[in-house]
Amino acid sequence: MAQILVVDDSSTMREIVSGFLTQNGFDVAVANDGRAGLQLLQEDNGIKLVVSDINMPNMDGLTMADKIRTELGNTAVRIVMLTTEDNASMRARGKEIGITGWIVKPFRGEAVLGPFRKLCGM
Repeated sequence: MAQILVVDDSSTMREIVSGFLTQNGFDVAVANDGRAGLQLLQEDNGIKLVVSDINMPNMDGLTMADKIRTELGNTAVRIVMLTTEDNASMRARGKEIGITGWIVKPFRGEAVLGPFRKLCGM
């Protein structure tokens, strides 16, 4: 069972983020878009945190987050956006959906270790 689900259409970003988190003691699952991420979340009830890009094919990160909250009815999983997007309207939409946090790329692993451990109950 994974603790963290990393969702990004960039294989490089998936590898950077998941590799760093794995090296620091997290169990990590990965998905290449929101549709695959939603499916993995349905299959693994151990996931406590979703770290997702926004701009992806098939299903973007905000749509996936909305479906997690509405269609799956999952209000327990924490969702953090890891994206290049940093505009107020997108952040407001994320807040309405129930996004826990917003990180603007580039990914700085050391800065997220403490917060991610807390979000995963470690």
